[in-house]
Amino acid sequence: MGRYHIRVATGAWLFSGSRNRVRLWLVGAQGEAELEPQLRLARGEEEEFDLEIPEDLGPLQFVKLCKQHSLMDDAWFCDCITVQGPGASTEATFPCYRWVQGKGVLSLPEGTARLPEDNTLDVFQKHREKELKERQQIYRWATWKEGLPLTIAAVCKDDLPPNVRFHEEKRLDFECTLKARVVEMVLKRVYTLLSHWNRLEDFDQIFWGQKSPLAEKVHQCWQDDELFGYQFLNGANPMLLRRTTSLPTRLVLPSGTEELQAQLEKELQNGSLFEADFILLDGIPANVIRGEKQYLAAPLVMLKMEPNGKLLPLVIQIQPPNSSSPTPTLFLPSDPPLAWLLAKSWVRNADFQLHQLQYHLLNTHLVAEVIAVATMRCLPGLHPIYKLLVPHIRYTMEINTRARTQLISERGIFDQAVNTGGGGHVQLLRQAMAQLTYSSLCPPNDLAERGLLGIPGALYAHDALQLWKIIGRYVEGIVHLFYQRDDVVRGDPELQTWCQEITEVGLCKAQDRGFPVSFQSQDELCHFLTMCIFTCTAQHGAINQGQVPLGHHKEKYFSGPKAKSVLRQFQTDLKNLENEITARNEQLDLPYEYLKPSHIENSVTI
Repeated sequence: MGRYHIRVATGAWLFSGSRNRVRLWLVGAQGEAELEPQLRLARGEEEEFDLEIPEDLGPLQFVKLCKQHSLMDDAWFCDCITVQGPGASTEATFPCYRWVQGKGVLSLPEGTARLPEDNTLDVFQKHREKELKERQQIYRWATWKEGLPLTIAAVCKDDLPPNVRFHEEKRLDFECTLKARVVEMVLKRVYTLLSHWNRLEDFDQIFWGQKSPLAEKVHQCWQDDELFGYQFLNGANPMLLRRTTSLPTRLVLPSGTEELQAQLEKELQNGSLFEADFILLDGIPANVIRGEKQYLAAPLVMLKMEPNGKLLPLVIQIQPPNSSSPTPTLFLPSDPPLAWLLAKSWVRNADFQLHQLQYHLLNTHLVAEVIAVATMRCLPGLHPIYKLLVPHIRYTMEINTRARTQLISERGIFDQAVNTGGGGHVQLLRQAMAQLTYSSLCPPNDLAERGLLGIPGALYAHDALQLWKIIGRYVEGIVHLFYQRDDVVRGDPELQTWCQEITEVGLCKAQDRGFPVSFQSQDELCHFLTMCIFTCTAQHGAINQGQVPLGHHKEKYFSGPKAKSVLRQFQTDLKNLENEITARNEQLDLPYEYLKPSHIENSVTI
């Protein structure tokens, strides 16, 4: 006989509470006891009660709960349940963090992370096998477009499982922000219909609404070559620039450009020549918007790094050579100002296409969705890698489903307003998918391959490497708690299935592009997990600013003190980097804040 102190926590989201009655059972190694507490399941509140149980339950293994209703199924979002047993026994935590609805019984295992066991009679092993079987029915793969990563099987957001949907505050924030942007665009459209556009300064008519110091700087200096070059290093798309090792074959230098050729060769020998090649856009069909044919360029930009760290353009080729134009026109900084500005504008237009489709949509959103679906299908809630990853896959399935139904769908925003719309965007994604390699998602490898290590003014590169190291230390801290040797990694069937599902299924047999189909060591596992978390957080933050601070999720998936200590150290490391970046930015004319930890969302959510 003993007294049990029980706490039941309800989520703080809108509509998390419930008026329905809940039954609870405590399940221990030596017995089971049904409880019938009168709980007030109010939003954001924690109910506490004590119960005397006549029999000895032994170490607690599960809490089972069942929500009962007669007329209306009022869904309840349960955060977690904690139980303090008799005497000096350790408090047991049973994480939930999901919606409880219907009349079925939900079993919550004690929250200590566990690797799978060979013993099929083990109660936790039975639970994880049952959980995965149910999850694989709920989270199914689908093909959105052939040649692209697989997605969650959901035609629209309402088809998604409730536990991966936006919470109400997130939904309201997202939809209100979207409506505000649409209203702003409509107002600007109406305003400009009543005015004339005769000079570049007339663009000031639409530069109002929400602003930032960065936007103001771009507004003031957008025509400057220095800002044009800076954006390749530290702008919204720092993924295309690379150090030139030999002059590109597409760069045809006609007679009369001997001085340019000499300068290019000199910069090449000095290691100060760089390039941004948009060849992926070559051959992509342009959209037709309201009956008007659109156009696409596939530029090449050659730039030089000056001793003071400024990156300046030397020459722009708008299109690669072809049969009708074997020697394409080259644009130089010495050309008439408007001609040179027009060439740079075509580059920025091309950069928008690759930024949004290749580096934002494909390399972060779609890759993150593959990680999310594979995690839900292959790793049970007790698995330490599930507990590590789940904060970083939150909301990803819904934001991507919304994108497929509103943004890149037939007659979506891309079709209506973007010159790669109308099918060109899908063709571009397919070509980008063929170039997606494992190393391209790992900054130490990617930056080295692009020759961008050790450049003082490369702020994205510096901050990305720092974040990769911090995330890597966090991952290693968790992995080494549960995988003490390489053979433990090799012997985890759930982990190996998860790896194979990502590479062979979700990424459509990507092993020929360097993605692993198995893990043979702790190092291989840590590297892959660091890539997963970096892609879902920092890389997406660098490409598209978000809302939820990295490393500060309120959900407590790990219950062990050692794992909690690793998380606290992760948060401390992020705070230290935040302070370092803040101090550095105070010395800069144009601060780089895209990879400031407080500006990085915890998952791909926008």
